[in-house]
Amino acid sequence: MDVKTPKSSSNGFTTEITLEKLHKMAAELILPGRFILRLLTAALEVVTNLLARVFGSTLVRRHFHLLLSGLVLFGPVLSFWVSKYNIFANSHHYLYRKFLKSTWGWTCIFAGSFILLLSLSARHSFSISLRHLSRIGIAGLLWWVCQRLLTFLEDAAGTCYEPMATAQDLQASATPLQPLLLLHEDQTKASCLKANMLWRGYEVSQDVLILCLCCLLLVEEMSVFGHHLSPGKPQQRSPGAPLRFIFLLCVVLLALWMFLLLCLLANFPKWPSQQLGGALGYLGWRGLYQGWYRLRPRWGCPGLPGEGIFTTTNTDKHPQ
Repeated sequence: MDVKTPKSSSNGFTTEITLEKLHKMAAELILPGRFILRLLTAALEVVTNLLARVFGSTLVRRHFHLLLSGLVLFGPVLSFWVSKYNIFANSHHYLYRKFLKSTWGWTCIFAGSFILLLSLSARHSFSISLRHLSRIGIAGLLWWVCQRLLTFLEDAAGTCYEPMATAQDLQASATPLQPLLLLHEDQTKASCLKANMLWRGYEVSQDVLILCLCCLLLVEEMSVFGHHLSPGKPQQRSPGAPLRFIFLLCVVLLALWMFLLLCLLANFPKWPSQQLGGALGYLGWRGLYQGWYRLRPRWGCPGLPGEGIFTTTNTDKHPQ
């Protein structure tokens, strides 16, 4: 019994030293981690303050739609200088497959998160948050209606053709003329392309439409963040790192949508279907943010971004 006592005390002493060493090591690691975290937080505040000032400026709020319109109109001209062998000339590129077909989904997630965090940070009112989130739902409903209507019009105005020659014959043929085609009138565009046949008809680029609509929507929603950062505005809670981070992600998403739009126009120019898609996207934004959302609440409108959060009247509206 006397022999085991020193061992027990010795083990307890060793355990105490080990825990003390671990505590010191953790303290040494925590100090640099806190310094890096503070540095990243300061950088996030500086970057988001600058971006909020840019998107909240009158220049961006009044003329961003003109910049987007110029991009849609003159973007196809870049096809004369863009190489057809660049990585973005492949329609199966990763960006096209992962982002282009789910443009509205990404926009809904990031813009909805930003609206929710912004409204909860400024006002602790769930009803106000739902009212502002309804703008995303209304825009999504508009996009769904446009999709169904454009698909119906394309199926009604187009025609499906089946080539009489095989694919090998078409590749071996040196003449640029199309071979004789057999007509299929009972096919839709989706079923025609799925059967590896040719579709001819009028169409409106739905990709350009949703990209333009999402870009304009993101700019409208982000433009009020600078108002939230104003020191003279009454607010219950200062914007934290999660709200600033979501705002930064929205800016990155906007840059990605504009880049994808430029890639589509430069590598796959389709006149005038892309311009018609851009025009419909602009009209959708104009009808919502410059029309319906400016009406009084009795018309069932959710109001403009920031209305009811920073202002109680309709005086703080976006400039025309």
